[in-house]
Amino acid sequence: MNQPANPEQPAFRAAGRIANLSVSEILRIGARAGALKKAGHPVIVLGAGEPDFDTPENVVDAAIRAMKAGDTKYTALDGTPELKAAICAKLKRDNGLDYGPAEITVGAGAKQVIYNALMATLDPGDEVIIPTPYWTTYSAMVEIADGVPVLIPCDQASGFRLRAEQLEKAITPKTRWLMLNSPSNPSGAAYAEEDYRPLIEVLMRAPQVWLMSDEIYEHIVYDGFRFVTPAALEPALRSRCLIVNGVSKAYAMTGWRIGYGAGPAVLVRAMAVVQSQSTSNPASISQAAAVEALNGPQDYLAARTESFRQRRDFVVKALNAIEGIDCRVPEGAFYTFANCAGLIGAITPDGQRLEDDRAFCSWLLETAYVATVPGAAFGLSPYFRISYATSMEELREALARIARACGTLARPGRG
Repeated sequence: MNQPANPEQPAFRAAGRIANLSVSEILRIGARAGALKKAGHPVIVLGAGEPDFDTPENVVDAAIRAMKAGDTKYTALDGTPELKAAICAKLKRDNGLDYGPAEITVGAGAKQVIYNALMATLDPGDEVIIPTPYWTTYSAMVEIADGVPVLIPCDQASGFRLRAEQLEKAITPKTRWLMLNSPSNPSGAAYAEEDYRPLIEVLMRAPQVWLMSDEIYEHIVYDGFRFVTPAALEPALRSRCLIVNGVSKAYAMTGWRIGYGAGPAVLVRAMAVVQSQSTSNPASISQAAAVEALNGPQDYLAARTESFRQRRDFVVKALNAIEGIDCRVPEGAFYTFANCAGLIGAITPDGQRLEDDRAFCSWLLETAYVATVPGAAFGLSPYFRISYATSMEELREALARIARACGTLARPGRG
């Protein structure tokens, strides 16, 4: 029997800072895909933002050794000395940058590092420039920190990259950060040195603007693309630049939850205040594993990237073979971000009109049992994202289903 509501029980009131926020659309799509799969449908999920490889054995062994050695206690607040030293060595080895331990912070994933930075620096009304398409958590974290996300559309014609004139126009006296992600989730687009230079020139004329460079996909680049961090291009910019990285993507350690940041010591200290009042230190065992990931053999990274490249090439070719879809070749990460404008307005066999990319992706899931993510979730339509961090067998089947489904559509403008 249902109990009557207690009139004296006050209604729940969410904080205003989250009133307009919700759980990630990617998670909602995943939940629907899971429900369909549980009901017996052969669902293929192409939405996961994590490698399908296992964590390297030497990294797992390092964690086991740490546990057996009793390294299961609290650690230093924002990273063990060993892990900070490994991060400094990595930045020197891979990026030609000299950072000291006081300029390094370690959190429970790169997401926490970004969150700490925004919470430590934003006052109500401060603006953060975010090029779209973008990882939607960026804007949500800005809003939670009482900031104002300023979204700048960067479409396929610009290679999904921010242009200097767009940046200059967006900067105001309230601008605190510019957030860049290269290679990008969701587009896979990456900034080469020649792409960064004009942006850096703008930033040098706006000393109040700090740069947050999310480099979590650094090691997953293709076709000879040379990754570069903007902090290495302009020494004067380093004093207001936060590099964000981690072990999740390159080392297949998403569940270990270790991310790190490199930036001015004054910023790192402020971020430590935030972390001290939330999670405190990241997991001790995960930190020991991350030390081995960064210091240990790196040769398998190229082999895994080559596997991703083969999948990328297959997916891009298969998508471009479908009438109404146009897919750019991404420079990195493990996503394609395809334009589906040619299918918007199409009529499905049961008479449904596909009004936008959300409707298109929902239709694919419900009829072809392939889960993709609409570009609207990343701030740019009409596109959809596919993660090819899954087996070639699943990719072949998924793309065949998408092609068959699209072949049943009555296209706009046809009699």
